[in-house]
Amino acid sequence: MSNLNVLILDFDGVILESVLVKTDAFRELFSFAPEHLDEIVNFHLNNGGMSRFDKFRYIYAHILLEPLSEERFLWLGSRFSELVFDGVLASSFVDGAEELLRVCSKHIPLFIVSATPEGEIREIVRRRNLDRYFTGVYGSPRSKSDCIRAILAMTGVPPESVLFVGDAHNDLQAAKEAGVRFVGRVTPRQPNRFTGEPGVDHVISDLYELYRYIRAEYGS
Repeated sequence: MSNLNVLILDFDGVILESVLVKTDAFRELFSFAPEHLDEIVNFHLNNGGMSRFDKFRYIYAHILLEPLSEERFLWLGSRFSELVFDGVLASSFVDGAEELLRVCSKHIPLFIVSATPEGEIREIVRRRNLDRYFTGVYGSPRSKSDCIRAILAMTGVPPESVLFVGDAHNDLQAAKEAGVRFVGRVTPRQPNRFTGEPGVDHVISDLYELYRYIRAEYGS
């Protein structure tokens, strides 16, 4: 594929339909505060691409208005992982994901950049037998923009020849900060959160559309 040297994909909501698993986990995790639950869930949904740990800090500081001890912070992270791990493993592929990974990995390096803790996302990728498609899998605590910069440094390719596919404004911001191109994924049931946003090359509903876009934009 000419002029596309690297393809970077977010994981939840781009490769797997696993966003709802994370939403349900936030509901369970903060069920002790029912009066704040809707606000907490809305904050989670409106900040896709932010690490769970940054969300915990914000929720305690700005919604619950309570101090967050180190012990509680660590428990939240551990419990969240317990709640989501099996659900993510069982999540279905975004339509077209398997085909796109199989075809594109034969032509260019593929990477995952996720807000999920790096050890956890690597284990999920391994258990789903997807590691064969990817040159590298990156996660938190590094920011997504730092992960993309690390990929640029490792591959030595110009930023404009790299495409990042994400489903959240934080993904778009990471692409802008790293200077790479961006395609947004929005499900058919969602409003287009990328409408009018500068820096968005294209919006897709599934990875069949992404593959068609890559073929049309870059050739094969």
